[in-house]
Amino acid sequence: SDCTMKTSIAFLLCISLFPGFSQGRVVRKDEAGFAECNVFFAGQVPPEGFKEPFHVKICQQYNKEPRFATLYSTKDKIPLYSAFKFTKSARSWWEYWLVEPQIDDPENDLHEMVREADIRGTVANLGANQALTSDYVGSGYERGLLNPSLLNEKDFQMATYTLTNAVPLSPALSKSWHRDIGKVVEQALIPHCSEMDHLYLLAGAVPSSTQVKGKVSVPESLWLAACCDASEGWSLGLVKKTSDENSLADLTVRELEKQLLPGVRLFKGNCGKGKQSQEKREAVLQAVSQIRSGEQVGTNNNQETKENGLMRTVAGIIATPFIKLLELLIYIFVELVKFVFYFLWLVVKQVVGTILGGVCSLWNEMVSYLKAISMVLISIPYDVGRVIVNIFLGFLQIVQDAMSLTYGILSIPVEFVLHLAAFPYHSICAIPSVLQDMTTGIVGTFLLVIDAMATVLHGFCYLAWYILKPFVPKGSSGD
Repeated sequence: SDCTMKTSIAFLLCISLFPGFSQGRVVRKDEAGFAECNVFFAGQVPPEGFKEPFHVKICQQYNKEPRFATLYSTKDKIPLYSAFKFTKSARSWWEYWLVEPQIDDPENDLHEMVREADIRGTVANLGANQALTSDYVGSGYERGLLNPSLLNEKDFQMATYTLTNAVPLSPALSKSWHRDIGKVVEQALIPHCSEMDHLYLLAGAVPSSTQVKGKVSVPESLWLAACCDASEGWSLGLVKKTSDENSLADLTVRELEKQLLPGVRLFKGNCGKGKQSQEKREAVLQAVSQIRSGEQVGTNNNQETKENGLMRTVAGIIATPFIKLLELLIYIFVELVKFVFYFLWLVVKQVVGTILGGVCSLWNEMVSYLKAISMVLISIPYDVGRVIVNIFLGFLQIVQDAMSLTYGILSIPVEFVLHLAAFPYHSICAIPSVLQDMTTGIVGTFLLVIDAMATVLHGFCYLAWYILKPFVPKGSSGD
């Protein structure tokens, strides 16, 4: 059953993640920083000061390549920050939400993000340490992305649709956050960083005590920290209060760090290696101020910009139905492929299960039959030996009884004859002794009688003398 379970999981992963494979690898504690996702941090050094035991490091991947990094709070069930680089703005997107199994079940062998519906019942404690789609349903909150999908394209965009990159936001706030961050990055940050590949972005959330369905913390504020780690580098912080969807305050990175956890350092080495360009930073702040006031950033080529914007708008309007239709066709095709594969899987599973069941039953019967034959064959020599021993012991008992009977028969007449032969001898030899004893007894008895009579007579004489002695005259006695 374990083998079947693992095969089923592998099959579901294959069909649910078509056409690509999305991975969100939980970084082990013995790995440095965010492992292969350290490339999304300035100097490849992640922020310092986030050291709570419920902070989990995730290297967000797609098609086996790192796309961005996330620090996730299993206590608040939201990401604390996501680190990423700007790739290219996306004009359309297709939401494809995933969850990370290893956050809830570290012993699970699923090392990649999967759809929530595909792993129910296969991951222990699913939802214990992370938010699920069901936590947002009917709550009035949307899944707001810290790393906005609109700032990414292709595989980078697909990787952003994970619940470990989402926080609960009201629909208006979610729209405002993505709109403002998109404009700031595209119109203020990118144009003023000489090397776009050296622009490092951190988008984060500060949890509040308010929770969605008593589980997922609602952010009290959202923030963005930018670092242009180039020769004329600069750094900047932005904060949006969730209580005011139109707010967007700019501040230094140091000021932003003070609003986060104590001891937090977002960029190692003060970003830009201590040689920040004040002129560049002022230009960035001016662009941010224009975005905040709703003005079009830039003073040169305004007409060209408007024309390009109009062309893009018209092209977007024309292309959007076809894009949506293409997305629908792709979705239908994927679902059909999934259904076909699932149907084939059920057929193969049933056939293989039946064959394996028959083979197992046949094998069990064969083993039982061979076991019974073996026990009979083993018992035959034992039974034969026991019979032989019993026969030998019976023969010895018969011999013993015969000898005892013979001895008894022979011993009785001999003894009788010996006693009978010895009787006359003993009887005749005993006559002289008996006569002698009789004579001795008679003579002794006679002598004893005479002695007794003499003694009695002497006693009488002595008594008579003793009585008559006083009467006898002394003279006479002298005569």
